[in-house]
Amino acid sequence: MPNGLQIINIAVPIQAVWDFISRMENWAPLVPGYVGHEILSDRESTWTFVSDLGIMKKEISMKVRITDWNEPSEVRFQLTGLNENFTGGGFFKAEAISPQQTRMTGSLDITARGLTAPVANSLLKATVPETAKELAEAVAGKIRATKLIG
Repeated sequence: MPNGLQIINIAVPIQAVWDFISRMENWAPLVPGYVGHEILSDRESTWTFVSDLGIMKKEISMKVRITDWNEPSEVRFQLTGLNENFTGGGFFKAEAISPQQTRMTGSLDITARGLTAPVANSLLKATVPETAKELAEAVAGKIRATKLIG
C-alpha cells in the first residue's frame, strides 16, 4: 500500500490546528494538483485534482469521507476513486508539545485496484510520500498564516 507520513512542529496552540484540520474545506484546496471540490455534507465531499505520476498526468476525482473527528487531536478520512479504481485514507493528528507548540502529523495512503494496479501502485509508491509531505507542509503553512492574521 503506497503511503506517506509527515510530522511538523507548528508554533501555535493545539486548538488552532484543530480549528483548521476539523474542516475539510480548509485543506481540500491545498492538495497538490488541486482543481476543485464540492462539499456534499459535513462528512463528505468530492475533490478533483491533477495527478502527476511522472510518466503521465491525469485528472482524478474522488470522494472524501470523514470517518472520525476526535477533538482536539485527530481527523481521519477515507478516499474512494470516482473515475479511477483506487481506495485509501489518511489522517491529521495534533499533539500539544506545550501551550504554544503543536506537533502535527499528516498521513496518506492510496492503493490502486484492478488490472492496472501493479503498475499504478509502483508509480504511487514514488508519488504518495511526496504528496503527503506537500499537503502536510501546506496545511502547516496555512495554519501559521491564519494564526498571524487572526
